[in-house]
This record gives sequence, structure tokens and C-alpha cells, in this order.
Amino acid sequence: MTETKGPKPYHPPKAYEPPADRTASKAGKGAGGAAKGGTKSMSKSAGAAAPSASRQVPAQAPAAAAAPRTRSARLRVAKADPWSVMKVSFLLSLALAVCTIVAVTVLWLVLDAMGVFSAVGGTISDATSGEGGGFDLQSFLSLPRVLMFTVVIAVIEVVLATALATLIAFVYNLSASFVGGVELTLAEDE
Repeated sequence: MTETKGPKPYHPPKAYEPPADRTASKAGKGAGGAAKGGTKSMSKSAGAAAPSASRQVPAQAPAAAAAPRTRSARLRVAKADPWSVMKVSFLLSLALAVCTIVAVTVLWLVLDAMGVFSAVGGTISDATSGEGGGFDLQSFLSLPRVLMFTVVIAVIEVVLATALATLIAFVYNLSASFVGGVELTLAEDE
């Protein structure tokens, strides 16, 4: 039983096959082609001019070389380093946590400036003011309390996102050892 050291290199299919021997075909057309049929084509194209054995008809280039071909490469993600995944996911989740805290602060300030808390708080305190003095929504949803709750949620989000991304990297490495990983096709911009 033979053992392979690693994955076999991938060779993408070619769009067209080049001629087998370009130098031999050019030499044959240049020397023998001019001696055999060069004077005939020259006399047809030149009209009344006398054919000369020293002049040769240039060979035409193939039309397939006119269009540029986009290069592409197929690569396989065989392993994801869990340490680097953890660092990147920590930074991204930390940025998301900061964005969440800023968004909640701006939303609270906009709602407070519009008078939403006072209007809803007045309605709730009127409905519940029967025997215990009612429920004060404005003190319950004060900015420090809302920010404290948001910071706790953001810290939990950072810890969970970092741990889950690292766990996913381990699971990916385990599955990539069985099926080979994710294949990507990269291409140049035109």
C-alpha cells in the first residue's frame, strides 16, 4: 500500500491546446512554403508586379491569441489556526460590543429627547397608582441602568462569540482532515 505525503497538486484544464511544435511549423512555412506557394500568393496580391524569389509572404498569427485569458487558481483551506481565529473573533466581537453600546446610548438619548419615556411613564403610573404609588418607568429606564444592562450583554456577547469561533475552528480542522477542506477559486481582476 503506497502512502502519499500530501494532497496532489491541482492542474486546471486548459482552454486550448498550443501547437505541438511552433518552431518547426514556422521554419517549414518560411523556407519551404515560400519556395512552393509564396510566389503564387505574391503574384495574386501584387497584381502586375513581377514575382521575386527573395520575398516571402509573412505567416498570419492565429486568431485565438487576441482575447486575454483571466488567470485563476483553485486553493484549498486545509486548516484554520484556532489561536488566530480566537484573536480575530475577539477583536471583531469587541468592535461589535462597542457599536452596540454606542447605538443603545444614541437610541436612549433620542427617545428621551422625543419624550417617549415621560409619555409612556405617565400612562403606566396612572394605570398602576391605585395603592402603592405606581410604577415609575423613567427611574427604571434611566440611562445608567440601561447602559449597565447593555455592558453586561456586550461582555457576554464578546465571551460567547470568541469561544464559539474558536470551537468552530477546531470542528473545521477535524472535518477538513476527513473531507479535505473548503476549495476556493481565486481570479485576477480584469
